[in-house]
Amino acid sequence: MTETVTVTQLNSRVKTILGNSPAVRDLWVNGEISNLKRYPSGYYFTLKDSGSEIRAVLFQRARQRMEFEPQENMKVSAFGSVDMYVQRGSYQFIVENMRPAGLGDLYLEFEALKKKLEAEGLFDESRKRPLPRYPSTIGVVTSEKGAVIHDIITTSGSRFPVDILLAPAMVQGEGAAQTIVAGIQLLNRVGVDVIIVGRGGGSLEDLWPFNEETVARAIAASEAPIVSAVGHETDFTIADFVADRRAPTPTGAAAIILRDRIEILNQINGDMARASRALSATLDRMSHRFEVLDAKLSPERALDDLSLRQMSLFDLSNRADNSLTGKIADMKRRFDVLNAKLSPSTGLTRMETMGERMSSLYSRVESSVTRGFETSESRLDSLSARLESLNPCNVLSRGYGMIMDGYGRVVTSVDDIQVGGAVEIQMRDGSASAEIKGKVKR
Repeated sequence: MTETVTVTQLNSRVKTILGNSPAVRDLWVNGEISNLKRYPSGYYFTLKDSGSEIRAVLFQRARQRMEFEPQENMKVSAFGSVDMYVQRGSYQFIVENMRPAGLGDLYLEFEALKKKLEAEGLFDESRKRPLPRYPSTIGVVTSEKGAVIHDIITTSGSRFPVDILLAPAMVQGEGAAQTIVAGIQLLNRVGVDVIIVGRGGGSLEDLWPFNEETVARAIAASEAPIVSAVGHETDFTIADFVADRRAPTPTGAAAIILRDRIEILNQINGDMARASRALSATLDRMSHRFEVLDAKLSPERALDDLSLRQMSLFDLSNRADNSLTGKIADMKRRFDVLNAKLSPSTGLTRMETMGERMSSLYSRVESSVTRGFETSESRLDSLSARLESLNPCNVLSRGYGMIMDGYGRVVTSVDDIQVGGAVEIQMRDGSASAEIKGKVKR
């Protein structure tokens, strides 16, 4: 009798068959990593060779047992078993361990050179130079037949056209590193503002010339700043770490170096508008000040002011004369009255006695006033000293603080504050707000 099963049941049976079959369990599989994606749970990728491919997953627990970082296009030997993913009806290779194979030696060489140059400080951000804001000449080290130079020229034309000098170089294969170094040195001798060193994507082996030590040191020694644009966005080479800037692609390198012409035009228009407003404001201020000065320096205004001052002077002079004449007349009248009352002899004696009494009284008053001033000054100094000693700012200057509640009242006891309440702490040079987390009464 023919059996009928569901899709889930069928996939579950296949999973059981695969799990029990020694032919697909505990195997070492050689292949190349591609489509590598990193997640917190692990690494998901395709393991492929020239004839086929299989989905693979390396969970984080297994990754921790490995001594190297899986990379795109790396050839590896992976140990694990085939398992069925029931929900999707697909099978995948569950990797338990992995070791470099084939290009693994190159990867280990890459890591060794990276550590060496990093220890020398060639990757330090402090030694990297800024790119020129408006370069006039860009040098490019790449293949004259590839798409890189075409992409850079196209991007330059759409942004801010500049002169582009190409130093042709091999970008892969034996001897490529020497041509890249020669191109960098040639462009430095010619004199360019910035240099792009790049090529399109490829395998680790294809990109290897940009991992050579000679290329790294040529980039570090370049007089012109260098932008590295090697491979795709996920590709990293030693040249990327040494260069002054890394671009994800050669097209991205041109976009980093050259500003957009519309952006520049907008900036120029904005700067011109701001300069125009500033100039107008300055002219208005100068015009106002000129009008004020012109009014002050006007001959008619000066004559009017002089006339007013002369009138004021005449009035003061008349008032002074009248006052002086009145005082003299009053003094003469009082003298005549006094002279009539006093005989010559007794008047003189009384006047002398009165003068002596007035002199004595003046001396006593002067002495009393002096002592009063001295006493008041002493009390003022004493009170000032006491007031200064009570000044809370002096206490704050010695490192203490003054706590006030939400109503601005000084807090002198823990009973005056509540847990969760807000207080203000006044210190020597400012204040701070705080919240009471707890309190302990002594």
